[in-house]
Amino acid sequence: MNNPINISIKTPCSENFNTFSSKPNGGFCGSCQKEVIDFTKMNSQQIITYFKTKETQDTCGKFNNNQLQTYAVKPQKNKRLSFLSGIGLACLSLFSIISAQAQDTKNQTETSGKNPSEIQDSALEKSFIVKGNVSEASVPLPAANVILEGTTIGTTTDFDGNFEFPQQLKKGDVLIFSYMGMNAQKIVIDDQNSASKIELKVDMKMDSCIIMGKVAVKEVYKSKKD
Repeated sequence: MNNPINISIKTPCSENFNTFSSKPNGGFCGSCQKEVIDFTKMNSQQIITYFKTKETQDTCGKFNNNQLQTYAVKPQKNKRLSFLSGIGLACLSLFSIISAQAQDTKNQTETSGKNPSEIQDSALEKSFIVKGNVSEASVPLPAANVILEGTTIGTTTDFDGNFEFPQQLKKGDVLIFSYMGMNAQKIVIDDQNSASKIELKVDMKMDSCIIMGKVAVKEVYKSKKD
């Protein structure tokens, strides 16, 4: 029977994750010379799987406050069922590839009659630089985090709460604004003015607080009754 595992950070780190160079699973910290794993994008099962299959003794991670808890570990699934699931995923992937190729062919056909300069100009028109200001009750918030959803690309606000996103965005992109002790806010980008004025509110539960540091992992054992 698998025992629950408890995940905690005993000593939070004061480094700014947004200044780290991007790595496959997070960012590289120049101070401790190691990759900091971004667990904020993982669900409970993904976190359990990571700590069950990796050498995690020296793992540094970035967590939402409510992710630092005790996780119930589910029993391993039957290998035969896993094999059949793998076949199903392989078939689904093949179908997706064929569909994608068909879509690409269609797109190439639609654009083949256009001038290359027209296509390039059209692409540039769809992307733009987003600037704005982040505050709380009209008070500027310096060092607030601004992250592109689904990536580790982002920036922080200056002393006056102003920011300019480091890469061009397009309609439909989502920016996540967060600050210690505040509720994070997601903004869907429609144009360059979509995030011109962002108001964050105090998080009374502190569930969205971001904590980073060396991860302590231990199994929780139940005492045996006589």
